Amino acid sequence: MTEIEQVRRGRRTRWLLAALAGVAVLGTGAVVVVARVAAGSADEGPPPAAPVETAEVTRGDLAEQAKVDGTLGYGAEREVAGRKPGTITWLPGAGEVVDRGEPVYKVDDKPVPLFYGVVPFYRELGEGAGTGPDVKVLEENLRDLGFGGFGKPDEKFTAATATAVRKWQKSLEQEQTGKVAPADVVVDSGALRVSSVSAKLGGEGTGPLLKATGTERVVTLEVEVAKQGMFKTGDKVDLSIAGGKQVKGTVSAIGTEVETDSGEENAPGAEEKPKVAVTVTLDDPATAGFDAAPVEVVVTTGQREGVLVVPVGALLALAEGGYAVEVVEGAQRRLVAVDPGLFAGGRVEVSGDGLAEGTKVVTTS
Repeated sequence: MTEIEQVRRGRRTRWLLAALAGVAVLGTGAVVVVARVAAGSADEGPPPAAPVETAEVTRGDLAEQAKVDGTLGYGAEREVAGRKPGTITWLPGAGEVVDRGEPVYKVDDKPVPLFYGVVPFYRELGEGAGTGPDVKVLEENLRDLGFGGFGKPDEKFTAATATAVRKWQKSLEQEQTGKVAPADVVVDSGALRVSSVSAKLGGEGTGPLLKATGTERVVTLEVEVAKQGMFKTGDKVDLSIAGGKQVKGTVSAIGTEVETDSGEENAPGAEEKPKVAVTVTLDDPATAGFDAAPVEVVVTTGQREGVLVVPVGALLALAEGGYAVEVVEGAQRRLVAVDPGLFAGGRVEVSGDGLAEGTKVVTTS
């Protein structure tokens, strides 16, 4: 019996085996691959010829994609602490936004404003303080608030810097000392959106005050460390926000701190999987539609352009090893060995001798 006759006579059995055996997952596509099986028993007569479904080999692009659940919101919360001794006389409310120069809280009816920067003030800054990155943070904020006169911000505190400080202090109706102590301002990376307030009016001005986030809506993901390589800063991703709204986003940050997942989704005794946080910014924040919502993030993990493609149902796993497709040439069929490549969207990249665009192959789908 020829190999093609074996394929023909075994086709019904092969489809049954495929239904029983299920699927083999390669990449992110569910792929049905079945081995050739022997014909029926010797007592069986030749089965009647059955029509087969065929598809043409096409040339096109494939993109392998993965889906990860995320959450639309304002990003991770961070705690803001006060350092100013005295009695708290004013606090912002949840949901309020605090911009540069605006008070984060008030102590003894004096504002403690927000400065933008990555270096907190760790000493009193004034004439004689010397140089340091904290001086540059001070000068950058004074300049952006309209109190310049010291030239380009640098790390050197000068008499001109002290003059600018006095003008700023006068605008706040504070004592014009020309000096800034660490407790006089709150330094954070940018504008704050207050998410919750823990301090109380009448309480002490030192210690935890509130929790805040950034002001731009972003999507945050918890990604297993083993899968973190799927994401790279600057990558474009597709976002499906609750309700089916489709928008575009860009991976803006990948966390460096590893957290262990001990949530309810882990079965008792299951190994806890370390994860990192990934942040995605919306290309057009106006398209979000919600302040908070679940989001499905679709990231492209592999891409091939201009390759030969067949439906995954055309791919056969041969008993002797390797893969093939069954080519239809008029009334004849023959097996052609192929090397499968990328799987995506129910299709698979293939290459093999004699295989060309437009070739007809037998398929189950």
